Amino acid sequence: QAEIQASMNKTISPSTAGLVGYYKMDEGTGTFTADATSAGRTGSLTNNPVWAVSAAPVGATVTWSPSAGLNTTAGAIVIANPTSTTTYTAIATDASTGCAATATQVVTVNPLPLAAISGNNSICMGQSTVLTASGGGTYLWSTGATTASITVSPSSTTTYTVTVTNAAGCQSTASRTVTVNPLPTVSVAGANSICTGQSTVLTASGGVAYLWSTGATTASITVSPSSTTTYTVTVTNAAGCVATGSRIVTVNTTP
Repeated sequence: QAEIQASMNKTISPSTAGLVGYYKMDEGTGTFTADATSAGRTGSLTNNPVWAVSAAPVGATVTWSPSAGLNTTAGAIVIANPTSTTTYTAIATDASTGCAATATQVVTVNPLPLAAISGNNSICMGQSTVLTASGGGTYLWSTGATTASITVSPSSTTTYTVTVTNAAGCQSTASRTVTVNPLPTVSVAGANSICTGQSTVLTASGGVAYLWSTGATTASITVSPSSTTTYTVTVTNAAGCVATGSRIVTVNTTP
C-alpha cells in the first residue's frame, strides 16, 4: 500500500522519455484536459468513463511578415529571397489557447562583386595578351587558372570567363572575347633579274600599308641596284597585323 501511495504522488516531467501523454486532471474546462507533452494529445473524459484522444495533435499557425521576398506568409517553413537586408517576423499562435509567440530572423543580402576584365580585345595570329580580372578576392578562370591575371595565346577567336568571389562568398562572372586576326598574305611582284644599268618595278600586295627596306612607303617602288640586292617589305593589314615579304633582284653583267 505504501508503494502504491508513493507512486500516486510521484511527479513526472512532461519531457520524460517514452511518455505518451501528460495530463493534469485538475486543469482544463469541464471534461477538456490539455496534454503537457510535445505530442499535443489533448482529450476529454466521457461518461463511460473512457479517455478519448483527439485525432490530430494541437498545433500552431505561423504567419510571417513582411511579405516582400517570401514565397508564402503562412507555414513553419518559408523561402526568403529579399532584394535587400530584411528582418522577418514569425508569429506562432496556439490553435487551442490563442496564445502567441514571436521570433525574428535577419536575412542579410550581400552585394555581388563587380567582376570586370581588362586586356586586349584582339590580337594577331601568334601573339599573346594578358587578361586581368578585378572586383573580388578570389578568381577562377575558364582555363582553370586561379590568379587575377592570365596570359593567353589563342590560335582562334576565344571567349574567356572568370568567376569572381568576394569576401562575403558572393559570386559573379565576367567574360572577354579575344579575336585572333590573320596575318596579311604578302606577295612581291617584279623582275627577279636585270642587267647592269637597268631598273625594275617591285610591287607589294596583301595589306593597306607598306614599308620597304629602302624607306619607301608606297606599294610599288622602282629599283636600280648595281649588284644583286634583296628588297624587303613590311605589310600591315586593316587589323594592324604585320607580315613581311622579300624579292631578290639579281644584277647580271653586260657582256
